[in-house]
Amino acid sequence: MYPNELVQPMREELTSIGFDELVDASAVSSALGKSGTTLVVVNSVCGCAAANARPGVRLSLANDKHPDQLTTVFAGVDREATDAARAEMVPFPPSSPSIALFKDGDLVHMLERHHIEGRPAELIAENLIEAYNTHC
Repeated sequence: MYPNELVQPMREELTSIGFDELVDASAVSSALGKSGTTLVVVNSVCGCAAANARPGVRLSLANDKHPDQLTTVFAGVDREATDAARAEMVPFPPSSPSIALFKDGDLVHMLERHHIEGRPAELIAENLIEAYNTHC
């Protein structure tokens, strides 16, 4: 587990733009049980989350179409919520950061760490925007 003072600024990068933090399994179940589209960002303390994932997600939300619901879990901090979210992302193996788009509770688009690491935020945003335009 990481200390709260370390992860708080990383949490706020998403919560300050409208993301809801999911901190336990019931919150994940409730979020994914809603109709419409839900983006789940598995946040992380790693450099590729800071340089690529969170900025890419932020850029993607400037699109006309975007998910109905924005949510996040924090790997290494909110273990129960992260495990519950990852269970819904099968068959993809656990990775952080990662970004999943669900429609009516079904996984429809996934970006794993290897899709994020080493790629510019703009490319991640383009990938997400394509998914939003298709599913949202």
